[in-house]
Amino acid sequence: MNTQVEQKKKKPRNGGHQPGDEIIDALLEKYGATKEGIFGEEGLVEMLTKRALERALRGELTHHLGYAEKEKPEGQENWRNGYSSKTLLTKNGEMEIQIPRDRKSDFEPLIISKGEKRFKEFDERIISMYAGGMTVREIQTFLEDHYKVELSPDFISTVTDSVNEDVKEWQNRPLEPVYPLVIF
Repeated sequence: MNTQVEQKKKKPRNGGHQPGDEIIDALLEKYGATKEGIFGEEGLVEMLTKRALERALRGELTHHLGYAEKEKPEGQENWRNGYSSKTLLTKNGEMEIQIPRDRKSDFEPLIISKGEKRFKEFDERIISMYAGGMTVREIQTFLEDHYKVELSPDFISTVTDSVNEDVKEWQNRPLEPVYPLVIF
């Protein structure tokens, strides 16, 4: 029995090619179809992440200003005013991006807010290493060796301290007087 849903799940008859495959093939040719070319420093994934972030930030500024990027309506009190650089800590190390600015400096990006220097996933990695029993110095060494990121012990402590209150609350939760135990 061959339903329409099952037919849609089948691979396309054109050898599995999807829209955009030509672009991916060209990028792989440029960056190399190797682990380093795709995931390495200045590799394809880093470049795509950087470009996607910067494009999204420009889109946020367009929404904030209320007009398209190449336009400047008459009587507009605020307009685009270049870019500023920001270094972010990501799960793959440091990445420098360009944040668009506006003349009045009242643009507040949502994707990467002002003052934010790292992605949430980066904090989660630090917390998971800490929860796994690594000391602050061990985490510092690990991040330096694997991600080429130099962080101070104070920075790592700040990240791990952000969950300490939740841990203390869990440790001090009320326990039942008796717990049934079943042994097989």
